[in-house]
Amino acid sequence: MMSFLTDLRAWPVRRWWFALGTAIVTYLFIALPTDLIDNPLFGRDVPPTSWSRGVLVVSSVLAGLVAATYVRTPDSAPRAREGRLGAAGGMITFFAVGCPVCNKLVLVALGYSGALKYFGPLQPYLAVGAILLLGWAFVGRVRREKSCRVPGAAASDVKGEMSLLDDIAR
Repeated sequence: MMSFLTDLRAWPVRRWWFALGTAIVTYLFIALPTDLIDNPLFGRDVPPTSWSRGVLVVSSVLAGLVAATYVRTPDSAPRAREGRLGAAGGMITFFAVGCPVCNKLVLVALGYSGALKYFGPLQPYLAVGAILLLGWAFVGRVRREKSCRVPGAAASDVKGEMSLLDDIAR
């Protein structure tokens, strides 16, 4: 645990700013269409739950932190962009905090009463799943950042890029 916190303390300021900016954009990107922020473009048939704003805040912060792990630091080496857990967590957050009957996919699949009866009670579980996915993605990316790279993988990446450049030059 201390190693993890030490790794976070070593982050440069630009990573923290990127995390903050991404968290704000994520919050707005989900809160506006789900009408957690009142706006004239979107509405809700079912009022938001008491937990939906809190889930959105936690998910947005985690999404910002996950996104910040993609910002290169002077001592980091280029790595493959493994995993899609963060993106999945963000999408699931949208379904977790949104209006159960305003979501067209859910409405088509279950109908109005089915969305209220089956999808509405499922939303808290989606919220927990989204937070777990985002947290798992964040911890995994931070831990792997200091791990050893496979020497052959870096050489094959450079070789592939060089062959592409050779093809373009011809």
